[in-house]
Amino acid sequence: MSGNHILEVQNVTVSFDGFRVLDRLNFTMNYGELRFLIGPNGAGKTT
Repeated sequence: MSGNHILEVQNVTVSFDGFRVLDRLNFTMNYGELRFLIGPNGAGKTT
């Protein structure tokens, strides 16, 4: 991590029962930024 990064995720892949739901996810969050994840109930937001 570098600079003002408070969270950095690199190359995350997640599968459930052989179904890939995330494929090589990269995500960086800097100090002072807000991010939101929205979607319907049961869509897997908590995952």
